[in-house]
Amino acid sequence: MSEVEPVRVAGAAIAPGTRERLELPTVRLATGSQLTLPLEVLHGARPGPRLWLSAAVHGDEVNGVEIIRQVLGELSPGRMAGTVVAAPIVNVQGFMAESRYLPDRRDLNRSFPGSARGSMASQLARLFMREVVEGSTHGIDLHSGSDARTNHPQVRADLADPNTRELARAFHAPILIHAAVRDGSLRAAATARGAKVLVYEGGEAHRFNSEAIEVGAAGVLRVMKALGMRRTAPEAPSAPPLRSRSTAWVRAGRSGLVRVLVAPGQMVEKGQRIGVIKDAFGDRVLQVKASRAGMVIGLTRQPNVNRGDALIHIASLEKGEEADGPPVSPPDPEASPGSAPPG
Repeated sequence: MSEVEPVRVAGAAIAPGTRERLELPTVRLATGSQLTLPLEVLHGARPGPRLWLSAAVHGDEVNGVEIIRQVLGELSPGRMAGTVVAAPIVNVQGFMAESRYLPDRRDLNRSFPGSARGSMASQLARLFMREVVEGSTHGIDLHSGSDARTNHPQVRADLADPNTRELARAFHAPILIHAAVRDGSLRAAATARGAKVLVYEGGEAHRFNSEAIEVGAAGVLRVMKALGMRRTAPEAPSAPPLRSRSTAWVRAGRSGLVRVLVAPGQMVEKGQRIGVIKDAFGDRVLQVKASRAGMVIGLTRQPNVNRGDALIHIASLEKGEEADGPPVSPPDPEASPGSAPPG
């Protein structure tokens, strides 16, 4: 007799060594049709952790959908320990509308842990917590840049927690950012229930970014190996990931057309010229300079900017264990997954 019992997800019992696709009912449309949230559950033949993978919590962030598809293609439950619950499209309505938000214009990643009688976003958050997060020991939430911004591949997590820090290191994104949780985020709600959670950021909304997808898929598989869920994983780069506990946006000092002169992942020095803002005739030139030394972890793709708009996101780099201390940057007022410290 197998030492592993079936696992129950969304009312279904999945036997050890098998995988099953499920449809989790969410809302009923005005047409009367039932909308469902797709899940795939892989229940290993050996005991182990329960890991959830989530993407498209913001419906226009599609890189995570492809990351999960690639990861699932590499997994065989018969040779796996533990359980993976994959939710490649959490915000189904936003995904279909190519929108970050739900139809009620609420941000799902500011609605956790949710409520049975709250908004549409709040009810969906509660459902996801109950059916996917509940019982999970670990989670990886996959995001991309938002608002015409792109992000260099990065992991955001509580690096002060030893177990979470080891998983972040195993993921081996180019940079690990020690980030405080945001109220209402999936990471905050799941962490409060005892799960160890990583948030991965890479690429931009509405389109696939090959580097972000490659780094993300390899990172998820490395985390699974570190958890003992599988025996193999893609080889990590020889250089250790960089670490940061302080990030800041360089903002537009004037409205106009911006030309960004740096690329995601590029190192910059404080005071370095990293962009230029001009008016439509090329007059009224304003040089954009780096406010700190560090790595460019995000930038705008939108040429037309207003005074105060976020242009270039720079992470100060730390050395040694000092990177595992408390975050020193307060949350950006416009912060959201894909723009500044996410949940």
